[in-house]
Amino acid sequence: MTDVAVIGAGPAGLMAAEVLALGGARVTVYDAMPSAGRKFLMAGRGGLNLTHSEPLPQFMTRYREMALRLQAAIEAFPPDALRAWSEALGEPTFVGTSGRVFPRAFKASPLLRAWLRRLDTAGVRFALRHRWSGWDGEGRLRFQARDGMLAIAADATVLALGGASWPRLGSDGSWAMILADKGISVSPLQPANCGFTIAWSDVFRARFEGQPLKGIALSFGPHRLRGEAIVTQAGIEGGAIYALSAELREAIAVNGEALLHIALRPDVDQAELVKRLSPSRGKQSFSNFLRKAAQLSPVAVGLLQEAVIGAGQSPSAMSPERLAELINAVPIKLTGVAPIARAISSAGGISFDEVDADYMIRKLPGVFAAGEMLDWEAPTGGYLLQASFATGVAAGRGVLEWLKR
Repeated sequence: MTDVAVIGAGPAGLMAAEVLALGGARVTVYDAMPSAGRKFLMAGRGGLNLTHSEPLPQFMTRYREMALRLQAAIEAFPPDALRAWSEALGEPTFVGTSGRVFPRAFKASPLLRAWLRRLDTAGVRFALRHRWSGWDGEGRLRFQARDGMLAIAADATVLALGGASWPRLGSDGSWAMILADKGISVSPLQPANCGFTIAWSDVFRARFEGQPLKGIALSFGPHRLRGEAIVTQAGIEGGAIYALSAELREAIAVNGEALLHIALRPDVDQAELVKRLSPSRGKQSFSNFLRKAAQLSPVAVGLLQEAVIGAGQSPSAMSPERLAELINAVPIKLTGVAPIARAISSAGGISFDEVDADYMIRKLPGVFAAGEMLDWEAPTGGYLLQASFATGVAAGRGVLEWLKR
């Protein structure tokens, strides 16, 4: 029986281990953390979004320029297969109103417990608190364990160490230097699905930090989408921001800043807003007038005033037409990207040119890679986990084919 080492106990690594064990390999999963699936559990804290129900052609566009690179793996293990896999573990799924797919339990822990039981039954062994540090002179895997440095021989290896977001949960990106030293091309790891920094005034920050902006629409270049965002001490984050994070991050890298426009009342057209804003406000404060006439929340009014006053203008002196225009196109200057440690995921990683169709690293025969280690990114909504699961399956199957040869 062949011995296969899977390094990383997240979704990609565990899925590779399952495929390998069912294929007859003797599998050991190594992880630096004291328990498996820590980031997976974090992802399920607010409801585990496993995948998405939209048609596969539309689904694949979410991976942007890496869609073609991931297509074979996702077509071989598509969203329906992931849902069937979850149901076989006793966790049936449902489709939410947004098309996102969740387990009925709406959290990760029951699914992970059932999965680990299945892996145990299949004979998968776990070596936790084992931090991988590369290879020794004889090609053996090196691990820092509680008892000191260990050297482990394996017939094949799957690397599934994740990206560099939420490093305290285990994915710290330290593997990038190890592989770069082997001549593997690794794109720099960057924040994805992340927040951005804004130079808020002290008054705005003190009053509105942590406040949600609901029912808004964001515009950046040709991109426009609906959603929500949250004002943070340093800037802004939230689902709608995450969906634009790749474009915003790239613009900041080139220009040093990005100008985002926020529509505070996207369902009300210009003419209707002008009509509502035309009557005299009388003795009302300008904030109260906006709140009542345009049905703006206090944080929305604050954001509008922050943008206008910051540009040296007076919102109360504006015509109804200009004010209506501004309400649905508030300019917000993003000055930087929030730290990768706080990002939901990361971009960058092993170049797809470095791996073959079976996810084996060409320069390291017998070493395969899966999950967020590879150079792709996707928005939240189930796309991150789907690609992690699917590339884990692909790498596991790739190992089995390579061992046959």
